[in-house]
Amino acid sequence: MTKETWAFPAILLAAAALPVLAQPFDVPDNLARLIRQEDTDGDKKITVHDRLTLFEILGTNGAAIARVQGAYPLSILLQDLERAEDSRHFEISLADIHFDEPAAARTHRLIREFYWDALTRRIDAAHLAQVVPDPKVQSKDNYLYVPGSDTNAVRYFEAFGKTMGNDLSPPVKIVVLPAPRKVTGDFVRNLDGAHGLLSLALATNADGTISGVPYVVPGGRFNELYYWDSYFITQGLLQDGRKDLARGMADNLLYEMRHYGKIPNGNRTYYLTRSQPPFLTSLILAVYHSGAADKPWLAAALRTAIAEYENVWMSDGHRVAVGQYVLNRYFDSGAGPCPEVEPGHYDEQIAPWLAQANSEAGLLTPYRFLNEFLYCGDYSSLKVNGMTLGEFFEHDRAVRESGHDTTHRFDDRTADFLPVDLNALLYKYETDFADTLDSEFGGTLPGVDGESGQADFWRQQAQHRKAAIMALMWDDQRGFFFDYDFIRHQRSTYISATGLYPLWAKLLDANAPAERKRAARMVSYMREKLEERAGLAASAKESVVAARTHDPRQWDYPYGWAPHQMLAWQGLVNYGFRADAGRLAYRWLYAIAKNARDYDGVIPEKYNVVTGSHEVFVEYGNVGTKFNYITREGFGWTDASFEVGVNYLSSNQLVDLDELKRPE
Repeated sequence: MTKETWAFPAILLAAAALPVLAQPFDVPDNLARLIRQEDTDGDKKITVHDRLTLFEILGTNGAAIARVQGAYPLSILLQDLERAEDSRHFEISLADIHFDEPAAARTHRLIREFYWDALTRRIDAAHLAQVVPDPKVQSKDNYLYVPGSDTNAVRYFEAFGKTMGNDLSPPVKIVVLPAPRKVTGDFVRNLDGAHGLLSLALATNADGTISGVPYVVPGGRFNELYYWDSYFITQGLLQDGRKDLARGMADNLLYEMRHYGKIPNGNRTYYLTRSQPPFLTSLILAVYHSGAADKPWLAAALRTAIAEYENVWMSDGHRVAVGQYVLNRYFDSGAGPCPEVEPGHYDEQIAPWLAQANSEAGLLTPYRFLNEFLYCGDYSSLKVNGMTLGEFFEHDRAVRESGHDTTHRFDDRTADFLPVDLNALLYKYETDFADTLDSEFGGTLPGVDGESGQADFWRQQAQHRKAAIMALMWDDQRGFFFDYDFIRHQRSTYISATGLYPLWAKLLDANAPAERKRAARMVSYMREKLEERAGLAASAKESVVAARTHDPRQWDYPYGWAPHQMLAWQGLVNYGFRADAGRLAYRWLYAIAKNARDYDGVIPEKYNVVTGSHEVFVEYGNVGTKFNYITREGFGWTDASFEVGVNYLSSNQLVDLDELKRPE
């Protein structure tokens, strides 16, 4: 083997003999020189933005054993040296560096071997110091809230608080929560200054010790279990054979419903007033069919999912009647600004109300204005475009429950809309209940009295919901689904990728010619309005242009997100549009792999799908792009989309992805 043919064309061996591959070299020295020489822009990464030169790897004797050039090989060297140093391997050889690994294969391997574990958390005595701190909210102490209904958890964590809680800095205070019916919006507001982490499920090990049931977080600054992220992450975990973590995700979500009365947005106290897009039945069935759970577990899980459907989504706040139809909306039972938002986040939005207040009361800062509004009840009658500040926050909280925070899709009136995505998700609950009760339990769910334990009841509920969705949300002229504004009694014209959710939920009958034709029209409309260079945009360009305001928002054109891609791929396959699914999946996976290749392994939460770039600076930035030298976890649902996406590619597309062949 010669230096011309070995491994990677940008790697030149100093000697032709194979023993050079096994020759050890010093990790800290070569890593320090590599950073000093090649990270020319000082961002603690090696990317295509650096002014790169030929780098010599020096052996332990100080002689050059190889020379490396090019952004991708140099970034591989940086990542592998950093990972070796993390593992306290201070000498390695060229054979330990994955120079010849294609970017797509490398991305898959890192997700499987490193990222899932790096994103895994537990809530127990051994891990509280890691998970309790919250960079989103400032407080003097760290708080862990435990549901009073879980007496074993109360006993376990109170014992921890007495023996070890004060040893942490800052100390961890254990607080027992009352029953869910007492955890109102006012209750949660009164926790301002003392918000904290919500405990999750505990397991007793074979040796009698107790540990937290593991869960996977989105990444970056997040240490919480998030609801809709969990479904997509679980798809990736199951794809990679991580049934242990997939089961942990399901058990923790079920725990939240059973002990907190809902599956909150995330397991922090400030999220107790809202949930997130509901995927519980889909997650339960994915775990069950993977073999990670048995039938008694399935029965108990379905009983909990029925309780969520009835007590959360069919509650007065979420349930809306429009004539003969009943559908659902996003709604948060809290009031006022959300505690978890960054300081100054609301300054621009509240400026019109603040200007009115200052015309009456003098010079108020946004901070003082919000505090006087929130705690003194001042300025509550002021209106901007017919909306009070209280109503503004009602809609702001609702859009956060939608998971799409933020978007122009609802014109800042989220609580006034019946969203197509939420109602498609609830339709899938109803059909999941019906189908699973029939297939697994003979039509009747054990332990559930009354009609909600019967498959026939759920099939009727699904039929009623489908009729309402078709009447209010299907636009036969455009051939697509749109949200319904029940205050103005009109269908929205805002084109969103969420209009494809009914395909994923199998709302249309694939065996009925008229409904297959509707599905085909939807796919044609999608190609025209939403498909971009790197996948599906969250919304159409024309809708953003026509919006009432024009501030950039992250859940709008030109940005694309993993959940929209994953649901669309499966929705297309459900109706026979496999080629479209493969084309869209290839565009998305190509963007992930190319950005990972050119930008030191980056895998962020979202992309600009028009340019195909991860360099997105909108609203909250782009979680997953800020790291030093090496990305350690990527971003949960983006990682999952990369793992799952290969299932939609043809054999030729898999070859093209390894070669990073640009999509048409």
